[in-house]
Amino acid sequence: MTVVAVIGGGIVGASAAFHLALAGIETVLVDSATDGRATSAGAGIVAPGTSLRSTPGFAELARPAVTYYPELVRKLRDLGVQEPGYEVCGKLVVANTAEKAEQLPANTALFRQRHRDSMPNIGEIEEITPAMARELLPTLGDVLSAIYVPGAARVDGAKMRAALTEGARTLGARVILGSAELQVTNNQVMGISINGERISTDAVVLAAGAWTNQALLPLGATLPIDPQKGQIIHIDMPGQDTTHWPILDWSASQYQLSFGPSRVVCGATREFHSGYDLRVTPAGVKEILDEQLALCPGLAHGTIAEVRVGLRPYSADVTPFIGAIPGVGNLVISSGHGPSGLMLGPYSGLLAAELARGETPAIDLEPYRLDRPIVSAIPPA
Repeated sequence: MTVVAVIGGGIVGASAAFHLALAGIETVLVDSATDGRATSAGAGIVAPGTSLRSTPGFAELARPAVTYYPELVRKLRDLGVQEPGYEVCGKLVVANTAEKAEQLPANTALFRQRHRDSMPNIGEIEEITPAMARELLPTLGDVLSAIYVPGAARVDGAKMRAALTEGARTLGARVILGSAELQVTNNQVMGISINGERISTDAVVLAAGAWTNQALLPLGATLPIDPQKGQIIHIDMPGQDTTHWPILDWSASQYQLSFGPSRVVCGATREFHSGYDLRVTPAGVKEILDEQLALCPGLAHGTIAEVRVGLRPYSADVTPFIGAIPGVGNLVISSGHGPSGLMLGPYSGLLAAELARGETPAIDLEPYRLDRPIVSAIPPA
């Protein structure tokens, strides 16, 4: 194999391009730099062992994905890329209602069992007092109980995407800004066209996120992937060093994590049927602030630095698509990661690169095949 093109410059596509170039493949990465890209908006929690999700295939993909993160960071640093945006910071799990306090011991037992079963990014869990929790996170208000998970990690999506792109470029990949179109003959993808140039390829990796179906138009194919809008508030905390603040989890649909020197990230809304609406809305901001300030009243003294909006590529059954469309040659798709894109994306990009090279991936991709039966988990409009 001589040439592979990757369509999509988010974290999945950048990872696919990096791993193809690392394997010595002539690689072309096409980045449309579209506003609303989920990778650029989001901040990722890399700790599947503390997740209560039961989505089919999630644990099977999350375990190797999280295990691979430190190795990936080493590979990037070996190339001179010093700011990949991945850090182990710990996670604070709190109970702020009587119901959650009653459930926390059972959840703690589950997390400890996963640690014994060698799930990464957990560590030795510590039961701590509410006062100790506030020492770890000074903005935190009154809670009933808490645990600390020391192995949890966070990733800055924009930094990791930039690091993977820089690594791919360092290894010789060509990076083109623009919108690519598949070139198809008799259901075989022969290459791409972009900015008036036609590039013949041996394979194409499609990692276009929420824009996957637009990219599939030349094939007349669609996948059950839709944008899920997320509004995310970034708060600066003047006079506070947030570098070592832990991730905060309170068994809600929202999350909170921090980056140095003084940034707190609060989010996010989960807006189905949003289309490609990138507006920051009063309702979205209110939803986030009501939840976050009730739990962390100390955030009220911060400054809203920005509100980011990202469109998550959300598959109808909340399981990613990784593989080929039956009957279509030379095309590999990796998309539909929904809210787990920053955790699963780098490894999913590696899997897509292996498939594009004709290799057998290290894990069974049956749960992620494109022609699987789909039972939609998306609520009706």
